[in-house]
Amino acid sequence: MYLKQIKLTNFRNYAFQSIGFSERLNLISGLNGMGKTNLLDAVYYLCMGKSHFQSTDKNVVKKGEAFFRLEGDFLLEKDEKIVAKVVPSEQKTIERNNTPYPRISEHVGLLPIVFMAPDDTALALEGSEERRRFMDNSLCQLDQQYLESLVAYNKLLEKRNAILRQFAAHGGFNQVLIETYNHQLTEPATYVFEKRKWFNSLFQPLFNHFYASISQEAEPVECNYRSQLYDSGLEHLLTNSLEKDRQLQRTSCGIHRDDLAFHLKNLPLKRFASQGQLKSFVISMKLAQYELLRQHKQKLPILLLDDLFDKLDDRRASQLIELLVNGDFGQVFITDTHPERAAEMTSSFNGDYKKFMVENGVVLE
Repeated sequence: MYLKQIKLTNFRNYAFQSIGFSERLNLISGLNGMGKTNLLDAVYYLCMGKSHFQSTDKNVVKKGEAFFRLEGDFLLEKDEKIVAKVVPSEQKTIERNNTPYPRISEHVGLLPIVFMAPDDTALALEGSEERRRFMDNSLCQLDQQYLESLVAYNKLLEKRNAILRQFAAHGGFNQVLIETYNHQLTEPATYVFEKRKWFNSLFQPLFNHFYASISQEAEPVECNYRSQLYDSGLEHLLTNSLEKDRQLQRTSCGIHRDDLAFHLKNLPLKRFASQGQLKSFVISMKLAQYELLRQHKQKLPILLLDDLFDKLDDRRASQLIELLVNGDFGQVFITDTHPERAAEMTSSFNGDYKKFMVENGVVLE
């Protein structure tokens, strides 16, 4: 599986651009702010139906324009044309071979993809939401029912929270209504919980393998899934936390509180890791995500590596280059501000590759 060609219209800082890619390695150089990351985000958008960075399409369309359009020619078992047509806040359509999807969620998983970006250090340093998003990104590409269960849970959770706020504002209380939401939340929550447990059991050994490769087994690491549902079923948890929820005006327990706990040498990662260790940790997580998708989708995902070598020391960078050059990867996109590092990669790479330079939203070969 790979992306043969992409066309961007009014996407981020691109007015119009048509680019043909190598099926194996694509090296994209340029100064910061020129559009390297935006190009990778366009590839991600075609695969996932949304931006990797922006929660709203208003922030994706080129400044001063009313719409954007992306078109990608992919090769899977056969040629596949994917088109995204978006007028922010008005219309959004994803087409596969000229046929619109009834629901954009139905597209997720067709084109597996992994995006590694500099701000991924938030996985270790920020709150639990980032780590849940990482699990969800993996599982939504693997399991359509997981995506549907997650969407259903989040909608019901929003309604339950709104009712709790309404009770607080108006002084009333409806026990039957709350119990109805508690019961409805249980089924999707249980499915999500079981799939996250499954994910972590497979992810952990892959993660350990890649971290050992990059760090040359310099330090032991752990990544453990934590959930309140290990202790009790959700309906029981919700019943017991009702008084607390009424005071907080929000639901205080459930899968939306799940987390991943990271440790380095048996110590909390965020408190004791160096910049190099932190970067190696995050890279290993994304490579493990890639391998998990590869095994279960039975195709090689697209791998997007943005500003790959930032904050990596020379030894870890060399280990990573060797891993990427000799590993079992499909199409890879790498951005870097230093073209000479691209030359280092291609000097030891025997496969097909292309080099690009980006200047002010224009891609030059």
